[in-house]
Amino acid sequence: MSAPTDSSSWQKEIFDILRAGEVKQIAYVPDAGHAYAINAAAADPGIRDVVLTTEEEGVGVLCGAWLGGQRAVLLMQSSGVGNCVNMFSLLQMCKFPFLTLVTMRGEYAEFNPWQVPMGHGTQQALELMGITVMRADHPDQVSEIVSAAFDSVFLAGERVAVLLGQTLIGRKKWERN
Repeated sequence: MSAPTDSSSWQKEIFDILRAGEVKQIAYVPDAGHAYAINAAAADPGIRDVVLTTEEEGVGVLCGAWLGGQRAVLLMQSSGVGNCVNMFSLLQMCKFPFLTLVTMRGEYAEFNPWQVPMGHGTQQALELMGITVMRADHPDQVSEIVSAAFDSVFLAGERVAVLLGQTLIGRKKWERN
């Protein structure tokens, strides 16, 4: 299985869904897998890009945005899911709608052994905290899955995580400076 060569199309599709759905805040810890959405949000005057120091802050940002009448989305890497588990209880207890897009690590061609344990446990951790998990592993799946997740969250009030598989993102390579 080879890594995709052109990721910009599906990445643009994600941002277009968020923008069309009137998302007003995108919270994130910087991540190359989310670079398109991060850069597009920063350039869009109608969307506030919120840089986080740690992923669990994003759960609070999304809840606050909803209370303030805005839609928001959390972008993170699978390793960040473990940082959020305690904050996910806020979502469950208060029934906040919640959408997170998670770039996966610890899977296909992973070079960093520290990413593997959380990569293997991401889906289970989310599900244990009452979050529905959807997954896209191929570019032709992304638009439909993200759109379906968006509707489940913002029309039905659900809590959903979309996992963007490492085969979709492509190989990460260690680069020395």
